[in-house]
Amino acid sequence: MKKICPRCSNEDPNLFYEGSKGWYCRACVQFSRKLISDVHYETWNDFPSDLSADVHLDFELTDLQKEISKRITEKMETGDVLVWAVTGAGKTELCMDFISQCLKQRKRIAVVIPRRQVVLELAERFKRSFNCHISPLCEGYTDDLTGDLIVCTAHQCYRFFDKKFDHIIVDEPDAFPYHGNAVLQGIVRNSCKGSMLYLSATPDSSLLENCQVLRLFSRPHGYDLPVPHIRKTGKVSGLFYLWVWCMKRQKEKIPFLVFVPEIEMANRITLIFKTSMNIECCTSKTEKKDEIIDKMKKRELSGLICTTVLERGITFEGVDVCVFHADHPVFTSASLIQIAGRVGRKSSRPFGECLFLTFYQSDEVIESVRMIEYANHQKMSVLSEIAS
Repeated sequence: MKKICPRCSNEDPNLFYEGSKGWYCRACVQFSRKLISDVHYETWNDFPSDLSADVHLDFELTDLQKEISKRITEKMETGDVLVWAVTGAGKTELCMDFISQCLKQRKRIAVVIPRRQVVLELAERFKRSFNCHISPLCEGYTDDLTGDLIVCTAHQCYRFFDKKFDHIIVDEPDAFPYHGNAVLQGIVRNSCKGSMLYLSATPDSSLLENCQVLRLFSRPHGYDLPVPHIRKTGKVSGLFYLWVWCMKRQKEKIPFLVFVPEIEMANRITLIFKTSMNIECCTSKTEKKDEIIDKMKKRELSGLICTTVLERGITFEGVDVCVFHADHPVFTSASLIQIAGRVGRKSSRPFGECLFLTFYQSDEVIESVRMIEYANHQKMSVLSEIAS
């Protein structure tokens, strides 16, 4: 008899093991051992009678954002939806009305985010917009499963496969660790009994082929995405060029981010540059990372030397960006597009510079620039499509 894991949908017979109590799936055993025969569905607690589902924004959506938001609510009735939107287009704001409609209909909904820091930030944003109980679930925050709206990492969805949300919003499904992880994707899918909404600036072919697609290639302020400049250098000359680039921005009081491919490299460059610059290092191994990010947002630092840990989800107003060794294998075209998208996000400075320093020709670098130029070119065609 063919075995299928009810939690992650694994069907590989080599990943099932028969213990003393029955068969269980080894693909997702790290989340807890679950017998494939032991499936029961729990019920949610009732919504509070005084639940307020109205959404409150301290700004008004553009006409284009309103149209996309309306179409999301309509299309989610008939199947999964992908919102293909450029970085800085306001993907979170686009789904606010849909969330509000779900709460009014007493539907259970979760917003799945790739990284812990962004879960906490987004939960705070939702608390300002919705007058309801919002539960962030991620490392260090796993006690409250009773929220009217759940904001969580993909890993935390294992807690809900036997409850099942009416809808799930997956933000940036192209990001680590969700992208390419069949176990996580199966767990998220099995935690939802209805349609799913995906939000991405760099969707893969699977999403484009299997979802109803809504495109938004325009930022609210209407300016084009900054197109990265590519400069080929040697390794020694490249480091000197980077130093000059950073010093210029510190002098002109333009905050900057420098992305490097490796933690050790980030620490080394920070140590060298810190003698002449007010900078810090931010990687997955950095202690007090939240404090450093907060200092950067408050303009108490001139810049950060960082890894891809900051490539998405966190906005620093008015920054310029440089990617050092942009041709390194760790930088995919998708990650480079996300990194370039840190520039020009706010109407206070809707422009800025993004520089890719490379040591050799890279297909990923070329493809990322091509896709950004494509988005800028297609911006008007999307506007025409909506208008018609």
